Amino acid sequence: MDKATKTAKLTFGSTSIDLPIQSPTLGPDVLDIRKLYAEGDVFTYDPGFTSTAACESAITYIDGDKGELLYRGYPIEQLAEKSTHLETCFLLLYGELPTAPQLADFKERVTKHTMVHEQMHYFFRGFRRDAHPMATMVGVVGAMSAFYHDSTDINDPWQREVAAIRMIAKLPTIAAMAYKYSVGQPFVYPRNSLSYAGNFLNMCFAVPAEDYVVNPILEKAMDRIMMLHADHEQNASTSTVRLAGSSGANPFACIAAGIACLWGPAHGGANQACLEMLKEIGTVDRIPEFIAKAKDKTSGFRLMGFGHRVYKNFDPRAKVMKESADEVLELLGVHNNPLLQVAKELERIALEDPYFVSKKLYPNVDFYSGIILEAMGFPTSMFTPIFAISRTVGWISQWREMIADPTQKIGRPRQLYIGPGQRDYVDVAKR
Repeated sequence: MDKATKTAKLTFGSTSIDLPIQSPTLGPDVLDIRKLYAEGDVFTYDPGFTSTAACESAITYIDGDKGELLYRGYPIEQLAEKSTHLETCFLLLYGELPTAPQLADFKERVTKHTMVHEQMHYFFRGFRRDAHPMATMVGVVGAMSAFYHDSTDINDPWQREVAAIRMIAKLPTIAAMAYKYSVGQPFVYPRNSLSYAGNFLNMCFAVPAEDYVVNPILEKAMDRIMMLHADHEQNASTSTVRLAGSSGANPFACIAAGIACLWGPAHGGANQACLEMLKEIGTVDRIPEFIAKAKDKTSGFRLMGFGHRVYKNFDPRAKVMKESADEVLELLGVHNNPLLQVAKELERIALEDPYFVSKKLYPNVDFYSGIILEAMGFPTSMFTPIFAISRTVGWISQWREMIADPTQKIGRPRQLYIGPGQRDYVDVAKR
């Protein structure tokens, strides 16, 4: 590599190509391989895109080795301590923290868009009562483009802005409606007097027969869950949103695609998988049995909610989420809930056991968020929809950034073909 000109020379056979090197604000240098095929007639092979940057972005930065997560340069720990989810939404969307008037205006715009078109209620009745709420959300969010024609033109900056506000505002309403439908209760309309997180809790747990008072500790915990999951760089669902958006698809279709991807148990379903594992363990006295299985490489068993693909140290979101989990459990108690007792004992062991500490298998954000949502009374089927609400602003911010990028092209990954070579058709009678 030539440090002065910032290029790297790639030589294979008789071909030699100079590849430009780009230096990001933070993180490792990046080889620009865009001319590799044109000048060298070769592709790179990178399953899972673990070593490939597919875009430029100024939104989120992760340093997995340090355990660091920055939204627009601000450490997640500072935002969780001092900010709110809606203020963080503004930061992700527009690049800077808002002034007091800007924040007030943003809150009002989001609050005034929380209701959904009344005809959308009929969509829910088309689903079976036992449908997973994520299935409902994929369908209903995708159908939003049929109701909001005035915000589907991706070439109009104002329509992009309106679509962004609508989705941030309406996704909690749609998720709460999916929950209410699954339990056979009437839909609860949003209330403008409540906060973003408080309004969501009210829509989920209020009933017409009596008033529901939002507990401030649970409200704060829900707000933190939303903030900590708001964006996470180029993960699978975000990449899905960008790929769908690169074709020129309308924003509602792009977010529906992101929700579908998030549904996967290896992605947004991780906290649900964690709670299901806790249910499998069942009681505290069975924990040593499962710890032994986790340490046995031949068992095929893996503890869900511990460690992270990106973070090789403690997940910075988990540190903050642990505080909320402790506050919620102190409020609601764990004495009468065997599952939460298992979770607390498993957490203690993972933080002290030399095997887990040496491999840095710390409890991650999915472990703590699952505990909080279980304690609040949400069924595991609602964990991923709540993740989708939280990540909506990240998806939209990434989508908007992509649309404004003049170098953006339609996504078209290459492949390493390993099928048959060319062969001639044989008539069916001769096969």
